[in-house]
Amino acid sequence: MSAQKIITDHLDLWTGAVTHKSSRGRGANGKIELTGIKKLRELILELAVRGKLVEQDSNDEPASVLLERIAEEKARLVKEGKTKKPKKLPEITEEEEPFELPVGWTWARLGNISQINPRNIADDKIIASFIPMPLITTSFHGEHEQETRSWGEIKKGYTHFADGDIAIAKITPCFENSKAAVFRNLESGIGAGTTELHVARPYEGTLNQLFILLCLKSPRFLINGESKMTGSAGQKRVPKDFFAGEPLPFPPLAEQNRIVEKVDELMALCDRLEQQVGDQLEAHEVLVDTLLDALTRSADASEVAENWARIAEHFDTLFNTEASIDKLKQTILQLAVMGRLVEQDPNDEPASELLERIAEEKALLVKEGKIKKPKKLPEIADNEEPFPISNKWRWVRFGEITFNRDSERIPLSVNERSRRKGEYDYYGASGVIDKIDEFLFEKPLLLIGEDGANLINRSTPIAFIARGKYWVNNHAHVIDGISEDFLKYLSLYINAISLEPYVTGTAQPKMNQAKMNSIIVGLPPMQEQQRLIEKYDAFMALCDQLKARLNETGETRVQLAGAVVEQAVG
Repeated sequence: MSAQKIITDHLDLWTGAVTHKSSRGRGANGKIELTGIKKLRELILELAVRGKLVEQDSNDEPASVLLERIAEEKARLVKEGKTKKPKKLPEITEEEEPFELPVGWTWARLGNISQINPRNIADDKIIASFIPMPLITTSFHGEHEQETRSWGEIKKGYTHFADGDIAIAKITPCFENSKAAVFRNLESGIGAGTTELHVARPYEGTLNQLFILLCLKSPRFLINGESKMTGSAGQKRVPKDFFAGEPLPFPPLAEQNRIVEKVDELMALCDRLEQQVGDQLEAHEVLVDTLLDALTRSADASEVAENWARIAEHFDTLFNTEASIDKLKQTILQLAVMGRLVEQDPNDEPASELLERIAEEKALLVKEGKIKKPKKLPEIADNEEPFPISNKWRWVRFGEITFNRDSERIPLSVNERSRRKGEYDYYGASGVIDKIDEFLFEKPLLLIGEDGANLINRSTPIAFIARGKYWVNNHAHVIDGISEDFLKYLSLYINAISLEPYVTGTAQPKMNQAKMNSIIVGLPPMQEQQRLIEKYDAFMALCDQLKARLNETGETRVQLAGAVVEQAVG
């Protein structure tokens, strides 16, 4: 099967195989990696270096003759003193050849067909190009930007290169990400830059630099290079000996040119596919946002039901990405705390009666010395109410309806915890962070993060219920309430709203007890709280099922794309 047919027969697979990246938290965008198109690019490079991308032409001068000319040119330059005699590299054995080459091709080492890490000789006063690592891209053509500096300023302490030289990053993760370049249009024809490059300088007119570049970017070369890296985990480098000595497939020069032209054409196709998929995803995101916004603007549960009916007609096509499912979850959360998720029941006991019971319970706890007498909180002005509520709801301050147990928290150092390992959960601002040998609390309580970036970026829920027997440090507020269902409702409410008005500090965000107590809460009747919690939990279960199905489908497509690649290069 031709390369073109492999690509065109599987377009749906290449564009549909995606990997969904984590998108937890408020404001997360649930990024999608176009895995299929990434694999297609890798396939194009692998077919190119195996001689399967274009037809061979029996009239092409064999690569073996080209290697002879390169050897002659090298010998001439050494004799004329224009280059040093290179280190002799061993012949390539059959064991080193990973696959069979087409007729007319041969195996070659980069160190035999080019100069490795050459030096430039030039006047200090000339203006040359300076190219640090950030200016080298990962694209097929290895485009690069450049700055200019005097040669005297950059000739020492930097890697040298000239027009037409080929370079690849030797450090992690730049090597794995295929940062490489063919240097072009350098100021005065020469340049210098990051020391974390290996450079090859081909002998003039002997090869197509872009073909060598795609060899260096091919999956096989990168995988082999990673296995040969030396150094510590954070500072691994590809050795010079690997760069100079790894066998590369070497076709006739005429075929190199045809391959580069075909790769350029196919990479442009990949660009168009990415643009097309990107446009579709952007349009999909706008549509999802528009329909979900209509839900949150609904006046009541009845209008929510009408707007939901329009969404339900196209549910499978609307919520087919992780980002869209996360937005649906956040919308459901918003509807729940705005009183739009379930119908109001005229028989429900009004929230005012719930407030009376809370006040009685709080007075009793104060009398028994279990909590401190709370400070009086300011009245809520009409302009502070964030949205309209039912006449059975009430606007209240968080501190009015909760029982604070922060005074019972005890922080423990890492060293102390290491000496006291045990079976009980040790909670911090965002959840369990350790296990310990004792517990402070043994009933369901609401924990709310007191400090940390999560107060703003919300990568994890800021409010959560702790159950069982557990310990809490001083980075999470400990909140008791009139019932566990009541605490569950409060956790939904806190996770639904922005806490920025109640947070102090930017470098170290913090929500102290006074700020937390001033949070304005929309309080429904207790029976409605129970109904909306049940409805919310049912919706969350549905969303989790959608995500699981989505991931299974995505994994299948990615596996199929991988299978096509293996079949094509096998």
